[in-house]
Amino acid sequence: MAQLSTRRCLRVAACVLSIASGLALSQGAAASSYPVTYLFAPAVAANATDPTGSPPGANDWSCRPTPAHPRPVVLVHGLMGTMQDDWNTMSPLLANHGYCVFALTYGTEGNDPYFGGLPPMEQTAQQLASFVQRVLAATGAGKVDLVGHSEGTVMPRYYMEFLGGAHNVDHYVMLTPIWHGTAFFGAATVQQLCYQFDPQCTSQEATYFNNYCGACPELLTGSKFLQELDARGMALPGVTYTDVMTQYDELVQPYTSGYLAARNVTNIVLQTQCSVDFSDHLTVAFDPTAGQDMLNALDPANAQPVPCVPVIAGYGALYPPPGG
Repeated sequence: MAQLSTRRCLRVAACVLSIASGLALSQGAAASSYPVTYLFAPAVAANATDPTGSPPGANDWSCRPTPAHPRPVVLVHGLMGTMQDDWNTMSPLLANHGYCVFALTYGTEGNDPYFGGLPPMEQTAQQLASFVQRVLAATGAGKVDLVGHSEGTVMPRYYMEFLGGAHNVDHYVMLTPIWHGTAFFGAATVQQLCYQFDPQCTSQEATYFNNYCGACPELLTGSKFLQELDARGMALPGVTYTDVMTQYDELVQPYTSGYLAARNVTNIVLQTQCSVDFSDHLTVAFDPTAGQDMLNALDPANAQPVPCVPVIAGYGALYPPPGG
């Protein structure tokens, strides 16, 4: 699919940009342990050199939750991503605010550690289920909070709805959510026509896409996968959801597919908070406004004003937000 080429092209460009942008890292507060960068390129460079590594601040299995932050945070990356290249910003940001942070790379194929999230989400949800159980056992916590990006806003729904994971999740923060699927340049329409006129379409689709990206057709609006998810309910009771969208999302079409009206859902469009934020689908994971939205969602009692700095699609923040 075009999304695969888009991500690969951005990664190549980002590796070049990383040389120029490496000096633009923003340090956390004096008491913080990890530097935080609001740029896409350093994350790609880190993944290129250490694709199986953890992002800064993540996967300290000796970490124990505190009364201030009693639930560990599990980060779930997007399609074609890894924990290293998707969470290079949000992971240290969370750790610097006192959270126990854990991240996994799920769904890599063969011997290629650079791209995750490829198999059908019914399969990768099993990996998330095992990982969450490991986090709960290691930390002694009763529940986790989830932060997902892109596919990471869809696959965990299967874990929660079909694998009994809902009772393990308290807050779920979704960056560029895909509640209603994506039209993706007409691909969803083609899929629906196939469903309508070819009874064998579902099995043929699986045979074709499972060879390289079983998750891809599942993300399209009206897919059989999303129909099954929606039939179980959308915003589940007992879970608090926060949707963070960008109107410049080129992969979730329309971007309002990330909007869900429900009593336990808060919907945020970044441009209503910051008019100079031009984050696209990928850059939201490195966006300082989205980062504060995430922190506020996880700890609403101590919510802080969101920063507003210029953010460029495919690049990141032009300069660090005030205070770091």
